Amino acid sequence: MEQTKRRFSFRRNMDMTTGGIASNILKFAFPLLLGNLFQQLYSMVDTWVIGQTGNAGAYAAVGSIAPVINVLIGFFLGLSSGVGVIISQYYGAKNEKRVGEVVHTAIALTALLAVVFTFLGYFLTPELLKLMLRGDSEASAIYPHAAMYLKIYFLGVAGLMFYNIGAGILRAIGDSFRPFLFLVVSALTNIVLDLVFVFGLDMGVAGVALATVIAQLFSATLTMVVLMRTSTCVRFHPRHLRLDGSILKKVFLIGFPAGLQMAITSFSNMFVQSYIVGVNGVPEYTLGGWTTYSKVDQFIFLPVQSIALAATTFVGQNLGKGDEKRAKRGTFTAFGLSLIATVTLIVIIMIFAPYLASFFNSDENIVACATLLLHYITPFYIFCCVNQVFSASLRGAGRTTAPMFIMIGSFVVFRQIYLWVVSTFISNDLLPIAFSYPAGWGLCCVLTLIYYFKVGSRKTTVVRTQES
Repeated sequence: MEQTKRRFSFRRNMDMTTGGIASNILKFAFPLLLGNLFQQLYSMVDTWVIGQTGNAGAYAAVGSIAPVINVLIGFFLGLSSGVGVIISQYYGAKNEKRVGEVVHTAIALTALLAVVFTFLGYFLTPELLKLMLRGDSEASAIYPHAAMYLKIYFLGVAGLMFYNIGAGILRAIGDSFRPFLFLVVSALTNIVLDLVFVFGLDMGVAGVALATVIAQLFSATLTMVVLMRTSTCVRFHPRHLRLDGSILKKVFLIGFPAGLQMAITSFSNMFVQSYIVGVNGVPEYTLGGWTTYSKVDQFIFLPVQSIALAATTFVGQNLGKGDEKRAKRGTFTAFGLSLIATVTLIVIIMIFAPYLASFFNSDENIVACATLLLHYITPFYIFCCVNQVFSASLRGAGRTTAPMFIMIGSFVVFRQIYLWVVSTFISNDLLPIAFSYPAGWGLCCVLTLIYYFKVGSRKTTVVRTQES
């Protein structure tokens, strides 16, 4: 009994080079899934609270700024996953000295980028909104609310950045549990502050933005405190903070392509949203329906994203040890697990789509648009299992450039061509425009599999873990 209990307990530092493959992936992914679930509560609670005020313009505004925020989240998730690949490979090779150098370089880089993103984001907010809303005069009710939210968010964006890089460092050595706990505390803080600021102090959109910023700064603080106090090789000492040239080069080669790919893909969603604003109908209703669909969409992605991150760490650690066969087996195990989880969610959402849509906003026009999108787009999420898991495996092997170009080509270039052709020559209705998503997923699925089996599986790329 005692042995069984120990076997299935969460470990802070998980060595994924030994033991059952599926159990390793699940033990790593489960707290990560729960953490991502709580992270989504930030935007979900913001949207729900504003939806209860009855202000359709404010509701659409909170949803309209999601692509901008996802650019930031995507970039730092990609960057932190790249840093995690480097750390996991050094960790798998038992090279603790280089692990510490990666940690301090990554945190120093994050501090510099925090200043840049805060400054640029705050002052570029008006231009970003013009891009997303196409300067549509009918969307004027959305502008002031969206601008207020974004400016407040950018002033506190450092919290998002330091949490993601710190959590990525901990996950690289197998610790996905403490980042999850910090997100739970942070999400609960966000919920309480949302209710106080909006319903108690009547602060509206400014209230939900301020609540999110405070909660993210809280999770970042907890993460950095753990890194400063841990006894493991990822311990952070402020006096050792510096940019190591050789490590920085590896971060750029592995982390930046992943971050850039996720950021550009999210940025392209701004163009998709601009087409959504321009479809036939009332912008507040179509964009409101798109907002509701996007919230459900984020939850569909959670299992596959969590399993994919587990696959990145699994592949990185096993390649660091030199066990390529086990790394490949982990990729296919992760794909099978993600497929089971995604199909289950697809069935549930197809059945309960109208009820899920009405949870966020009870306006019948918004519910109708959201239900239409959920019914027709949800089945195609199976493609995302391939895209996420196999790309994550390639990143774990140090191959980040090819997945970057494949995803940018599919989600940015091809999607924009699709949108222009469909809106100009075929139909400017909601559903044909929204199908730019499944079309991009399908193309990415085909290209990713071709690359993995024809090129990516022939040779792995591992950082030089044996260097001093």
